[in-house]
Amino acid sequence: MASKSRLRLALVTETFPPEVNGVARTLGRWVSTFRSRGHDVRIIRPRQSNDPPAFEYVHGVPLPFYPQVRLGFASPMRLRSIFLRSLPDLIHIATEGPLGVAALMAANSLGVPVASSFHTNFDQYLTHYGIAGFEAVAAVYLAWFHNQTHVTLAPGESACRRLQSIGVRETKVWSRGVDGDVFHPAHRDPELRQKLGLGDDDLLLLYVGRLAPEKNLVAALDSFERVQRIVPEDLRERLRYALVGDGPSAASLAGRRMKHVILPGEMHGHELSRWYASADLFVFPSRSETFGNAVLEAQASGLPVVGYDCQGVNERVLHGTDGFLAKSDAEFDTALTILCTEHERRASYARAARAKAECQDWSTIFDHLESLYRRLLQERKETGVSAFNLTSGSLINIQSTNGKSSAGSSVPV
Repeated sequence: MASKSRLRLALVTETFPPEVNGVARTLGRWVSTFRSRGHDVRIIRPRQSNDPPAFEYVHGVPLPFYPQVRLGFASPMRLRSIFLRSLPDLIHIATEGPLGVAALMAANSLGVPVASSFHTNFDQYLTHYGIAGFEAVAAVYLAWFHNQTHVTLAPGESACRRLQSIGVRETKVWSRGVDGDVFHPAHRDPELRQKLGLGDDDLLLLYVGRLAPEKNLVAALDSFERVQRIVPEDLRERLRYALVGDGPSAASLAGRRMKHVILPGEMHGHELSRWYASADLFVFPSRSETFGNAVLEAQASGLPVVGYDCQGVNERVLHGTDGFLAKSDAEFDTALTILCTEHERRASYARAARAKAECQDWSTIFDHLESLYRRLLQERKETGVSAFNLTSGSLINIQSTNGKSSAGSSVPV
């Protein structure tokens, strides 16, 4: 898409590469794409351990119960001064923590339009971390936060419906893509499989993602254990299940010491591509996803998927074509058994998974996102917006009258 004009964009986020999670990878792609299109992009985020000091980096504190997640802290005045160095046309707030709230306040003081994005069902995860009873409060907060922005971008229709159900008013779909060269069956590595004790006809089951309570991994391990007892005896010793990733559940999962279960840790870059392509089946037990980035990466790598019929996952997987969607643990066991024992069906689903992923082109997705930003800016220009007067340090209300703008009264900030 040829840009009509250069946009000045600011991204506010509490997670960013090299942190390993779907949100960080998506936002890294956001930055690289808009910069490659010639736009001016600035990132305001917590400083990471290896970062040199920078004006745009803020203080970050890890969550006690989930140290891989950091909250950013900065005053609205600090963020206001950051934005004023090069006043953005639009601010995109990607996380709803204290940094996001401060950015909202700073953006409002400057009259800069704000888009937010919704990535994680954190209100539904509270019970997994011993904070039961606060789900309703968290949902009210989510609705309040996103209703302060001009549009909330969610990764799929089901995520939009879920946001609308808790009271978020203006939602749009910002889908996700996948790099079909980075995640491709061609990266299959016989040497990696040999190190795991697997030959060509043996089966490597794979999970990639956070090792965290909300991912329902204990249920997947229990299912794997049951399936090992169901499949023919000659197959039992030729099955492996690898959980690639890290998180607060890593130690407890390792403590189970299950036979043929592997925890290789976090993987990045080509190593991650190798693990995906060297597997035979993607086993994804999460029951609460906003999108399921790992599912799409697995499909691009030529893997059929076994998952639960839940938000996010059921928008990625077509039941009976490129995988199975289970409504219960018993159905999950059955699906896993079928795809472990029926080679032809597994191969057919693998081809369908890859074909689907090839249609998830990042370029088209960012064309739509850029168009959405431009429409938002144009609508505000036509209907009347608050713009910041850099000279006087005040908000000037610009009202549109018959297509013409006129300055109204100034409000000190």
